[in-house]
Amino acid sequence: MAKWEDYVITKISFNEKGNSIDRVIVHDDFEEYIGEAMLKNRQWLVEQVNKGKTFCCAERKIGGWYRICIFYRKTNGGFSWTAKLPKELCKRKTFISYYHYEDQEYKEKFKNLFADLITHKSVEDGDIDSDNSDGYIKQLIQKGYLADTTVLVVLIGQNTKHRKHIDWEISGALNYKVGDKYSGLLGLILPDHPDFGTDKATYNLMPARLADNFRSEYAVIRDWTDDRTKMQEYIELAFEKRNTHSDNIDNTSIQMTKNTNE
Repeated sequence: MAKWEDYVITKISFNEKGNSIDRVIVHDDFEEYIGEAMLKNRQWLVEQVNKGKTFCCAERKIGGWYRICIFYRKTNGGFSWTAKLPKELCKRKTFISYYHYEDQEYKEKFKNLFADLITHKSVEDGDIDSDNSDGYIKQLIQKGYLADTTVLVVLIGQNTKHRKHIDWEISGALNYKVGDKYSGLLGLILPDHPDFGTDKATYNLMPARLADNFRSEYAVIRDWTDDRTKMQEYIELAFEKRNTHSDNIDNTSIQMTKNTNE
């Protein structure tokens, strides 16, 4: 690709008043690719502009980064850009729970689009082999998948509700013995699901344990989105509910013993 500018900005955060840039994630533009993420403050931006360096904003899409707008210093000393970027925040340790056979495409899409927003901790095919719920969850903990996960993301497809391993993963993530707190719980309704785009989240069309916690107002349910800013907001909301709504957690249902669509 052609060189865009000297530097590329992919995340941005503001001061407590929200009226001035505090931190940015910036990358060198090496023409053929952008460099590793660097955390810089507003003073650094000012110094680079004074040296004649140029900036643009970029967003991650399938296949890589794409330039979305120019970023420049105004004559009054402020900065101007037109894109909405994700915030510069701590990456949440995120476990993706999904039906491998039907929804692998969206799991890969999640990893590609949001890789710089999270620390990915999901199970790949063949990583763990167990047909016993206690044994499966124990392996997830011992191998580090759930031990310090802070947000469990459930990809809700047409048959997600039928899969025992998804029920076990949700149950394990809601176990206080895993890490120092429960995991936040975020359900993403996929585009092939009947509820997608309807502003509804039907209890009996999602995993029962997820429905229990959506009903209790612990779980967050949203439609799938490619929008990085929105997805970060969803993850942060689920993360925050670990503190604000932990008394609402419902992990009382008996764990599934078999898949119900076979």
